[in-house]
Amino acid sequence: MKIIIDAFGGDNAPLEIIKGSMLAVEEYGIDIILVGDEEKINNCVLDNGITLKNTEIVDAKGIITMHDDAKSVLKEKADSSMAVGFKLLNEGKGDAFVSAGNTGAVTVGATLITKRIKGVKRPAIASVMPSAQKPILLMDCGANAECRAEFLYQFGLMGSLYMEHILKLDSPRVALANNGTEDTKGTPLVKEAYKLMKNAPYNFVGNIEARQIPFGDADVIVADGFTGNIILKMYEGVAKVLMNGIKNAFMKNPITKLSYLGARSGIKDMKAQFDYKEYGGAVLLGVRKPVVKAHGSADARTFKNAIKQAVWFLENSLIEEIEKSLGE
Repeated sequence: MKIIIDAFGGDNAPLEIIKGSMLAVEEYGIDIILVGDEEKINNCVLDNGITLKNTEIVDAKGIITMHDDAKSVLKEKADSSMAVGFKLLNEGKGDAFVSAGNTGAVTVGATLITKRIKGVKRPAIASVMPSAQKPILLMDCGANAECRAEFLYQFGLMGSLYMEHILKLDSPRVALANNGTEDTKGTPLVKEAYKLMKNAPYNFVGNIEARQIPFGDADVIVADGFTGNIILKMYEGVAKVLMNGIKNAFMKNPITKLSYLGARSGIKDMKAQFDYKEYGGAVLLGVRKPVVKAHGSADARTFKNAIKQAVWFLENSLIEEIEKSLGE
């Protein structure tokens, strides 16, 4: 199993990307292709005492920044680490591609270089998130700001297959993000999608309000990319505020600090449950080969876990399952 890595994507590249890749080599027994400026990669490795194992370096001088136009991956920045990585994936030089770089460029590269699975209307960014019960999947998280009803219908199908084959959940519950649970509520898009999804071959449980999502009332949450991205970022922000508030409450005085000792185990468990680093990023569902968008601020551990998602993808033949279901 060989994973192609965009060594210069993200805020902490290339050091944390390289360190995370080496952690993945140790833990998952995979091979790595690091794509980026070879001289800079070698200097980073030397300066930080890193030993590269099972790793090949493919030289690519250009870098796509967070401020570059998404379509630059096709022409203007065709020499970038991201663009070259996608080309290697398309040529079969590796089995999956992972980048912490520009989300728009990753989406464009996955759609127009790697290409869509036959029958998929639009690929979508699917992010695994914590809930009070177990992990849930939110999609789309930003690939398609504007959608048609059939897009949302397919998001539900692909999300259901992900939860079934990757997280091993029987008959995952698929819900449509809305401002009310009634089928008469929502925008024209949501109402039309509801009509399609209620007759879908997956376990559609109706509409879900945003406040129900953290309780795990559904396993797959379907939304257009604009709505899904807002839900995702609000979710992450609220989690940080709550954890900081709990920490500050225990740090007020010597008595509260002592009381923390009794609650420490439970607080650590809660922090681990809502730690976004556990999954490392989001997958692009609907493209012909595994593509994972890691968090832009990923550190080594976070990036290692993003690679883990690519490994899961390959071990469970998810793309073949999506192709089969669309054919049916």
